[in-house]
Amino acid sequence: MQTDPLWLECAGLSVVGRRANNEDAYLLRPNLGLFAVADGMGGYEGGEVASATVVAALDSMVAHADVDPDGTWPLRERAGLGPLESLVDVALRVADREVRARRTGVLAKMGSTAAVVLARGRRLAIGHVGDSRVYRCRERLECMTEDHSVAAELRRSGIEQRDIAPRFAACLTRAIGMVEPAVPDVCGDTLLAGDVYLLCSDGLWGALADAVIEDILRTSPASDACHALIQAAHDAGSDDNITAVVVRVHASRSSR
Repeated sequence: MQTDPLWLECAGLSVVGRRANNEDAYLLRPNLGLFAVADGMGGYEGGEVASATVVAALDSMVAHADVDPDGTWPLRERAGLGPLESLVDVALRVADREVRARRTGVLAKMGSTAAVVLARGRRLAIGHVGDSRVYRCRERLECMTEDHSVAAELRRSGIEQRDIAPRFAACLTRAIGMVEPAVPDVCGDTLLAGDVYLLCSDGLWGALADAVIEDILRTSPASDACHALIQAAHDAGSDDNITAVVVRVHASRSSR
């Protein structure tokens, strides 16, 4: 029996918030099943350049693979990953290579985080570098990524959150564009009708409790959810750029 294709309703929004300029970027390519958020860093114009380079590289790599699925990829696949996960992994490493190639002059210290989801049929690959996150709202809200930060490493070692200095949350242990090539974390998932995925920068998740995020994702269409999440984070005191991409999974377009 043939299974009806899923339909992905998506929206994205990024605001400067209480910062002077917006170093976040996001990508919506529903025709490719590709969605991403990048949070740049590096001073001067470095953050904007890094995050824009990341999303452009992801877009180019996945679009090329879609047009020429049997073509040669610019980097070797890592062992142990499935085809979809490998594409996300290579795309992130290509983005890392392109950011590192541009780290000269006033851009010498730039870098970026990245969070990516790529859907094909009922399969989804999730990849990330840094502390931009991917959440899935199904029976409950679940963070599908583990931050690459000093604070996260301390939590994983058993130290209570209350004993971790706030400054450690902003100390990344992995980022795109650093001296050493980035190694993304990549995993696979199965899409179910009714799922909602959120990709966001730390300006959002750092200001909101999981219960607030879950309530908005469960009750709002994708576009409304982006606006509501960003407004809630700003009202909660976020002092960073705030970016959200929301993807709702429908059984068919008529189920919207």
